[in-house]
Amino acid sequence: MTPEQEQAIEEQMALLAESKIYAGEKEPETKNVEAKSEESENTEVANGLPAGPVGPVIGAPVSRNTWSTGLFSCLGSQDEFLSSDLEVCIVGTFAPGVLYGGNMQRMFPRSNSFSIGCLSYSSLYFLGTCLFNMNILAPCLSYPSRTALRRKFNLQGTGENLANTFGCCQGANDESHNERCESILDGAVHFLCHSCALCQESRELRRRLPHPGFSQPAYLPLAPPMEQHMGLTTV
Repeated sequence: MTPEQEQAIEEQMALLAESKIYAGEKEPETKNVEAKSEESENTEVANGLPAGPVGPVIGAPVSRNTWSTGLFSCLGSQDEFLSSDLEVCIVGTFAPGVLYGGNMQRMFPRSNSFSIGCLSYSSLYFLGTCLFNMNILAPCLSYPSRTALRRKFNLQGTGENLANTFGCCQGANDESHNERCESILDGAVHFLCHSCALCQESRELRRRLPHPGFSQPAYLPLAPPMEQHMGLTTV
C-alpha cells in the first residue's frame, strides 16, 4: 500500500470519527432527553395520568360565599351601607311586609313583585296574629326566599356555618341531601328568628343588587334633530 493510499484512509477515518456514525457511537444528549420525555409521557398515559400540565378539575367542589352581615347584625357592618342598614332594621321591625316586598322586588324585578309580596305577606301576618296571636303563618311564605337567595349567590347555609364555626352538623357527601337539610334549616331560621332573617336577607340584597327603579335612567336622552336645508328651485 502506497503512502498516498494510507493518507487517504486516515483522512476517511478522521471524517468518520467526526461525524460519529460508526458502530457503537452514542447518540447526542438532546436525543436522549427527548427519548426520556416521550417514555415518561407514555408511562403517565398508561397509568391513567394526563401527559400535559394539570389544570382545574371540572366538577370539583366550589367554595361557598359568606354573608355580608350576620344574622343578628342589626346595624350591619358599620360600613358605607350604615344608613341603609338602619332603614332595614326599622322597616323590618315595624313593617315586615314592606321589607319582604322590597326583597322580592330586588330578586324578581317585575312590575308587580313588590305589591304581590307585600299584600301576600301582610294577609298572612294579620291572619296569624288574629288566630294564633303571633306571626306564625308569614314565615311559611317567606322562608323559600332565603333558599333562593342562597342559591342565587352561592351563600353558605346555616348547617355549613355551624360546621365551620363549631365543627358540628357535618353533613353527608350527597349534595342533594345537604341541600334538603339546608332548606329545612332556612325554614327553622325564619320561624325562630323571623325579623332577623328578613333583615339579613335585605342587607345582602342591597349590597349585591341595585334597586330596579334606579337600574335604568328615568328618561332617555334624545339626539338633536338634523339640520335641514331648503333647496331653491328656478321656474
